[in-house]
Amino acid sequence: MVTVSSSATYHHGDLPNALRAAAVEVINDVGLGAFSLREVARRAGVSHAAPAHHFGDTKGLVTSLAIEGFETLTLLMLAAEAGIDSAEERLAAIGRVYVEFGVENPGHAAVMFRSDLIRDELPELRAAGLAA
Repeated sequence: MVTVSSSATYHHGDLPNALRAAAVEVINDVGLGAFSLREVARRAGVSHAAPAHHFGDTKGLVTSLAIEGFETLTLLMLAAEAGIDSAEERLAAIGRVYVEFGVENPGHAAVMFRSDLIRDELPELRAAGLAA
């Protein structure tokens, strides 16, 4: 698990990614039921208003995590099938990567298919999901 410190987040200029990393950490540690933007901000070492400034609200941040998860999964699946001629072997390789992704990235996997927690109407989310 990646721990996010304040010196590695706000000051390096990539606060949205730092907030996503902190959000994954929160989901992995306490689950979605206890998820809060305030806890994400605390773990990222920023003001409690920072997540809302970048993502609007909890759904905005969680949707961003889902998009990130789908984009990562797509890249992993494309790499897994590269150079495999047999359709059956490609499917098996993609299936293995899919399961490995879920096991290795539980924070992302927990939100990717939760229409109640994300803004599933966003074109970016739909595109990322369809690509995966």
